[in-house]
Amino acid sequence: MILPTKHVPTSLSIIHIGSTLIGHLDTPKSVSALWERVRKDPGVGNFSTFILSLDFLFIIGAIEFQNRLLIRGAR
Repeated sequence: MILPTKHVPTSLSIIHIGSTLIGHLDTPKSVSALWERVRKDPGVGNFSTFILSLDFLFIIGAIEFQNRLLIRGAR
């Protein structure tokens, strides 16, 4: 599910959804604001997938959580 496979299309992989989320983090946003911005995007799917993608981005250092806002990572 993190990477696309024979059974998981690229559009449903966590990597692809994560890239969509990072694209929307042009300015710091709260989790709620980011969800409201991407929730209608068919590639993001449901809230569970959204949260899994945020978790993955945080683990790899692509995003950070400061002052209750999500920002792009320093790397």
